[in-house]
Amino acid sequence: MTVILDGKSLADKICEQLKSETQKLSKKPKLAVIYAGDNPASQIYVKNKQKKADYIGFDSVVISLPNDVTEENLLEHIYILNEDDDVNGILVQLPLPEGINTQKIIEAIEPVKDCDGFTAYNFGRLALGYKPYAYPCTPKGIVKLLEHYNIKLQSSHTVVIGRSNIVGKPVSLLLQQKNSTVTMVNSYTKNLKDITKTADILISAAGLPNFITKEFIKNNAVIVDVGINRTEYGLTGDVDFNDCFESASFITPVPGGIGPMTIAMLMENTLELYKIQRLFKI
Repeated sequence: MTVILDGKSLADKICEQLKSETQKLSKKPKLAVIYAGDNPASQIYVKNKQKKADYIGFDSVVISLPNDVTEENLLEHIYILNEDDDVNGILVQLPLPEGINTQKIIEAIEPVKDCDGFTAYNFGRLALGYKPYAYPCTPKGIVKLLEHYNIKLQSSHTVVIGRSNIVGKPVSLLLQQKNSTVTMVNSYTKNLKDITKTADILISAAGLPNFITKEFIKNNAVIVDVGINRTEYGLTGDVDFNDCFESASFITPVPGGIGPMTIAMLMENTLELYKIQRLFKI
């Protein structure tokens, strides 16, 4: 019988724990989100993040900048937040407007305030097998969800579709640290179906709606759908959920799977960074 990996339920439990812990603090953690441009999807994501931060009891601020913002102006805002002792987590909502060097902007964030875990310092420590100040939110949420359902990671074969710095690369590194054998594939991979059908765990972050059908998976595979694609028929993932459902042992829904876990991990990272910064001061 196929089990749905209920990310929303687990994320809600995690956020309740964070809320309970935050209520005991003498000072609230503070999350700052920088949003530039007019991307409708980004506006929704930022609103959801701020709403969750407020619910947990964090202070939160959203810095909204116009689509024609300059790199210099963006950097100025980051430098100010870096120097603000009241700010514990800094997040730059992606994608940024055209003409902005995304990595340059991310690298301007102090690693100890990098609640997305995207700076070279934090990513580099992850790649070397050391603990970063913060793990990237979506990969961290994927691993936590799999472990919550007692899915065996050690000695499993995981195939990751997509090689982005946000999901594909970091989740591959995290799973290797859990002793999973990881194969990364992309749009240039030959015989893609032959490879994905060997996966005990298939993670798709391709950004292609309903791309994965039952022909891509072996029986009883674990399917993790990271895709969030807005189509004329509504929100859908990379995985054709109905087509793959009976063939999978576990599967994430879209929405309600990895999305809520990503936001929960952002909140968890913010609280963890708050604690680290407090230790620095001591």
